[in-house]
Amino acid sequence: MAEFIVLGAGMVGIGAALALQARGHAVTVLDRSAPGTETSHGNAGVIQAEAVEPYAIPRDLATLFSYATGQSNDVLWHLRDLPAVAPALWRYFRHSAPARHAVLSKGYAPLVLSATADHAPLIAASESEALIRRTGLGELYRTARALDAAAANAERMRDRYGLGSEVLTGSALAEAEPALNGPLAGMLLWTDSWSSSDPGALTRAYADLFLARGGRVLTGDATSLTETGSGWTVESSEGPVEASDVVVALGPWSPDLLAPLGYRIHMIWKRGYHGHFNAPTPLNRPCLDDANGIVMSSMTRGLRITTGAELVGRNAPRTLRQLERGQRAARELLDLGAPVPDSTWHGHRPCLPDMLPLVGAAPRHRGLWFDFGHGHQGFTLGPTTGRLLADIVEGQTDAVTAALSPALRGV
Repeated sequence: MAEFIVLGAGMVGIGAALALQARGHAVTVLDRSAPGTETSHGNAGVIQAEAVEPYAIPRDLATLFSYATGQSNDVLWHLRDLPAVAPALWRYFRHSAPARHAVLSKGYAPLVLSATADHAPLIAASESEALIRRTGLGELYRTARALDAAAANAERMRDRYGLGSEVLTGSALAEAEPALNGPLAGMLLWTDSWSSSDPGALTRAYADLFLARGGRVLTGDATSLTETGSGWTVESSEGPVEASDVVVALGPWSPDLLAPLGYRIHMIWKRGYHGHFNAPTPLNRPCLDDANGIVMSSMTRGLRITTGAELVGRNAPRTLRQLERGQRAARELLDLGAPVPDSTWHGHRPCLPDMLPLVGAAPRHRGLWFDFGHGHQGFTLGPTTGRLLADIVEGQTDAVTAALSPALRGV
């Protein structure tokens, strides 16, 4: 069996480490931070069983106009950063064409449909049930027209993918979410999705499981990765670590690591923010406010508001416009309470233009493996792509793994 270094201690890296370990490989995880303290900590905590079609750029002129003029809170962009993000954004727009998106969805849907089943044994083995809610994901709509359109799409998704959903209005909505008291036409409830009250803690619980099974987690500098005659070496706080194989699971930082090795990977950094509030009545599930591009979810630290996408350069200054606008919108729907001190955070989603994660063997280096580019779904898909990567390492491939292959996608 091979010895692996996994670079990255988020949900994706820990998912890969557990899967490789389960196949008998010796695995060391290395990151600059402790497990689950970066992007895997800051998301909305949803294991999104309903997200079977990747998020495409809309094609209708009204939505694009709202993005361009700043009317929508879903997307924020800055003229200063546009030259840097434009090439990848243009590729993203081309892949969002309906025919191309339909093809991509065929490769993407099986991943998401496996997500809860892949998380389930890890939740049980890590004794993390207290962190999990199986109450679904709510989408909140303020107009009957928007709710009807969402319900029609949910019927399409049920027919195509078998996804469960319900439309709740009036007293049914009040019973499902007593905290909501604002102007709503109703809620579309995706019944198959799960969520966590602390996504960072769940990632750390999986990391503890990996340690209990004999793995190692070290602090170190992933950029020190060097190819040797027998494999790879990287510097850690405990000295050099050597292995025959290395997995790059560094999310948005993966292209920077791989560029010196000759891999040019176009990636869109979608920055997201969150803040916590002392809401007196918790929500029973994460709820998306469709009109305002935020997800509200009750967490161990309070009610968390997470934002949509800010298209920025790597070192752009923090902009709280989306979070502040989302906070005002949330106060229209529930008693939000006071902000939790020092709870504002931002991180970056690693989105590839074709919306599929890169999972598989690097085309030009023996023993180098990719597992990154999960976009909005790293928390959802970490265990799933880890399992698929372990399959690929053992020579097991199929149509789904082929769709994710770096070599077939011209990396």
